[in-house]
Amino acid sequence: MEQMLGAFQSDLSSISSEIRTLQEQSGAMNIRLRNRQAVRGKLGELVDGLVVPSALVTAILEAPVTEPRFLEQLQELDAKAAAVREQEARGTAACADVRGVLDRLRVKAVTKIREFILQKIYSFRKPMTNYQIPQTALLKYRFFYQFLLGNERATAKEIRDEYVETLSKIYLSYYRSYLGRLMKVQYEEVAEKDDLMGVEDTAKKGFFSKPSLRSRNTIFTLGTRGSVISPAELEAPILVPHTAQRGEQRYPFEALFRSQHYALLDNSCREYLFICEFFMVSGPAAHDLFHAVMGRTLSMTQKHLESYLVDCYDAIAVFLCIHIVLRFRNITAKRDVPALDRYWEQVLALLWPRFELILEMNVQSVRSTDPQRLGGLDTRPHYITRRYAEFSSALVSINQTIPNERTMQLLGQLQVEVENFVLRVAAEFSSRKEQLVFLINNYDMMLGVLMERAADDSKEVESFQQLLNARTQEFIEELLSPPFGGLVAFVKEAEALIERGQAERLRGEEARVTQLIRGFGSSWKSSVESLSQDVMRSFTNFRNGTSIIQGALTQLIQLYHRFHRVLSQPQLRALPARAELINIHHLMVELKKHKPNF
Repeated sequence: MEQMLGAFQSDLSSISSEIRTLQEQSGAMNIRLRNRQAVRGKLGELVDGLVVPSALVTAILEAPVTEPRFLEQLQELDAKAAAVREQEARGTAACADVRGVLDRLRVKAVTKIREFILQKIYSFRKPMTNYQIPQTALLKYRFFYQFLLGNERATAKEIRDEYVETLSKIYLSYYRSYLGRLMKVQYEEVAEKDDLMGVEDTAKKGFFSKPSLRSRNTIFTLGTRGSVISPAELEAPILVPHTAQRGEQRYPFEALFRSQHYALLDNSCREYLFICEFFMVSGPAAHDLFHAVMGRTLSMTQKHLESYLVDCYDAIAVFLCIHIVLRFRNITAKRDVPALDRYWEQVLALLWPRFELILEMNVQSVRSTDPQRLGGLDTRPHYITRRYAEFSSALVSINQTIPNERTMQLLGQLQVEVENFVLRVAAEFSSRKEQLVFLINNYDMMLGVLMERAADDSKEVESFQQLLNARTQEFIEELLSPPFGGLVAFVKEAEALIERGQAERLRGEEARVTQLIRGFGSSWKSSVESLSQDVMRSFTNFRNGTSIIQGALTQLIQLYHRFHRVLSQPQLRALPARAELINIHHLMVELKKHKPNF
């Protein structure tokens, strides 16, 4: 039994040893399997990356570039070329087997892409009727350029240079032609050097006469011209010159400026976004490439504007152009196209000085105007103040949309000169009453025109309102002086004596007071009637005349009420003539009958 058990134990020991050996062999086999699988995966990737399938060869060699399968296989070729370059860098010998095939396919693809893109670029040279170049059609082939950039940089540069050269010439040609045609539909009658605010009315006929049907452009009046900066018209379709010529339509300069620059803005935004996407550039590189394409066109447009402004004397047109640029600058910012920022600044640098010069010329013309050379005097609103009112209200209403302090300062200078001019003309009248009538008529007219367009709280409106109120009050006193001057003088004297505590001195005024009571009672109706007729004859604005009459009658009632209070003093209370005083309420009822009605 002992021998049998010993043999059994020995057998178990050998079996255990065999199991351990088998386990070690199994582990080693697993490691070899994993290693072989890893090698197989790596080799599989390498082989897949290097093997050139027949579908790729067929598509690159035979398929037209416009077919989807050409684009798909081109992307595959690009990936294989990149993989081969990577493996070559690692020293993979198998790359030599496929390098020749890939090079031949790459050359063929580059040749076909080059011919296709160049043909597309050359096709842009065909005449376009809408001044828009269809370069965006190339965007669906933008991978072609990406392929060239990665595989044949010389060809990519050739295509980019050809694109820049061709598009630069096309844009320049289109815009030079468009600009020439556009200027032919401008109004024939434009502002000239002598069309200034202070020039005599006879020097330029038609300042305020009804414009002809062919030309509605005026020099100092805004009219409907301000609509060019409204959202609806600002981005409206561009003007088509030959259509306008057929219809014998004419436009002011700002409408032509808007059309020209909206076409420029639209094409520039499209061009910039296309360049960024197709040529895969951004930042300063995109800016430089854009200006290589559009630079000559922008320079030509800028020079044309500069030459036009030399002989431009239409301040409203220039100011509207400034506001068009300010709005277009905002549009390009919203479209995220910074490439035009410098151009807008250069255009504004041309427009602002010209606008300031024209305004200064108008200021100087008003300053140097001699009232004695203007012919016969007339208390109605002067044509120079009417021009100022129309002109100022036009600029204020435009400026309110995008406020600018420089404009307000210039208008302030003009306002000062016009106020001084009105005072110089008023001084030519012999009587103070006529001077006041002239001043009130002019202030009222200017205020009325300004309030139609400017905000009620604008500086101009506030200033003329104060001037009008002051002169109106003075005129009412001047108006009441002839018929009721004695009454006014007595009331002021009596109130001063009462205030100083010297009311006893009123006892010596019984005869004067009696005369005043009886004189007022007998003549106030005819005096008020005469006063009303005089006012309505003097003032061109019926509403203003009505307001002055109302103010005069109100002041007369207040004067008579003060007269009653003076006569109620103990020193004059026993005066017999007090019985002849007109009842204040009766006077008010009677005066209401003289209040003019519309």
